[in-house]
Amino acid sequence: MHINVVCPHCLKVSSVKKKETYTTEHCKECGGSLLESKPLNANLAILDYFIHTSDLPVIVDFWAPWCGPCLTMAPHFEAAAMAMPLQAQFLKINNDNAQIQNPTIIIVNIPAVLVFKDGKEIDRFTGARSSKQIIKWVEKYL
Repeated sequence: MHINVVCPHCLKVSSVKKKETYTTEHCKECGGSLLESKPLNANLAILDYFIHTSDLPVIVDFWAPWCGPCLTMAPHFEAAAMAMPLQAQFLKINNDNAQIQNPTIIIVNIPAVLVFKDGKEIDRFTGARSSKQIIKWVEKYL
């Protein structure tokens, strides 16, 4: 079985064989490592592209630079992303910019972490969490 994954370097879609673990996997287009799973700073257009082209769950942290809990959670969100290469794709979106661009995703409290699968939002949580808590939450959707 193969899965479609969006390359974090060139944003092209690569089809990769689904495995339990990976030692190496590269983008078919640019050759960049698909195991570099640091959260990608994104906007709503990139989010839309990911949720409609990636077969992996897309985990999105809506945050703002003035939000203390957002800044506290940021390294935990990154650690969770780095621990889950080719299991989920992690994005960060500045909520202040997103709400100006298009208020289609309603975010009332931040940080807000949403999971998208099969093109739609399936769950979310608000408030800061540790990397272990984030990983445990994401694992429910793998």
